[in-house]
Amino acid sequence: MAISGLITFTIVLAAVFAYLNHRFIKWPPTIGIMVLSLGTSVVLVLSGQVYPALVDKAKQLAASINFRELLMNFMLSFLLFAGAIHIDAGKLKKQAWPVLLLSTLGTLISTMLVGGMTWEVFQLFRFPIPFIYCLLFGAVISPTDPIAVLAILRRANIPESLDVKISGESLFNDGVAVVIFVTLLEAAHSGIAAVDFIDVGKLFMQEAVGGLLFGAILGYMGYFALRSIDDYNVEVLVTVAIVAGGYYVAGHLHVSGPLAMVVAGIITGNKTRYEALSDRSRDYLAKFWELIDEILNAILFMLIGLEMLVIKINGMLLLIGVIGIFIALFARWVSVFLPVKFLRIRMHFEKNTVAILTWGGLRGGLSVALALSLDQSMYRDEFVVITYIIVVYSILVQGLTIGGFARWLIKRDA
Repeated sequence: MAISGLITFTIVLAAVFAYLNHRFIKWPPTIGIMVLSLGTSVVLVLSGQVYPALVDKAKQLAASINFRELLMNFMLSFLLFAGAIHIDAGKLKKQAWPVLLLSTLGTLISTMLVGGMTWEVFQLFRFPIPFIYCLLFGAVISPTDPIAVLAILRRANIPESLDVKISGESLFNDGVAVVIFVTLLEAAHSGIAAVDFIDVGKLFMQEAVGGLLFGAILGYMGYFALRSIDDYNVEVLVTVAIVAGGYYVAGHLHVSGPLAMVVAGIITGNKTRYEALSDRSRDYLAKFWELIDEILNAILFMLIGLEMLVIKINGMLLLIGVIGIFIALFARWVSVFLPVKFLRIRMHFEKNTVAILTWGGLRGGLSVALALSLDQSMYRDEFVVITYIIVVYSILVQGLTIGGFARWLIKRDA
């Protein structure tokens, strides 16, 4: 199918699912859309015996959508910028240490735990996979996307400081996880025996620190440009150029585009929006990026559901995937518990912080895209199936129960 047809199909289907969810199901938009997409995939698979031509056509269509390319090289930049632009920098500064440790140390802990435990599981099933590839899987499954349930948690009346922790961590840990993944991928390509840990450390610092610095440069370039004009049409276009152009240049500079987008979004959402824009422009800018966030999330979760048409699950991988759910939850709990335990020496944390952050740490499209980025020689097909099982479970089960779970915890401690 031509690219124009793919775009049309994707947008129309996402809109149909969004309408059906809003009109009848009334679940959180991203979760409802993914459930409808997943249900459609299941119906198509089950109808394969009756209408094999229809199923084959649907699979060809789903396979023609390059999920990894679409998310990693286009959607991720806009999603991260759109999320960061609404972050209050003053409130984020007060929660800087929790956000920093959860998104860096927490992601590293999760990567190591998931990698090590997954390696042991594969050994148990007599399916020896090199440890470095299991570590790569740890980086794949460690980024969380609680933004999808943040509206539910707010309705459960979680404290504002916890809201900021969740928002900040979800933005930065995506960028950190991509940096860890890229670093481990480079090590895997070189071969574990030939790894120079000094070079690996330099690559990590280049990606991470370079991304943060480049994001600040982008943010301030946008600030000076927006300060010199007063036309909301041009101002919105400038912010779009910051994202599209900045992410493209970051890739060529070999610095982290995701981290750059988070920093640029925070600067645009605070310094630029309040010092360089009129009230009218500020209103248009906020609504534009809120709409972009909603549309892209709808498309993203619809595509996650459709991925079921093209993945191949067997009994062993299904069982390993189910075990992987418990591994991912345990690693998430440890990666939250240890930083919070350390910070509690000097900082106050809300009751049930660890429980809410653990259960609310959904895995999303970034994990699927990273799994699809693996080479075939790195057991990509196996890791894609396991990742998909964990992602679907976290969105459907954790996403639909986190609101009641948070309300129960708050009521219990009232």
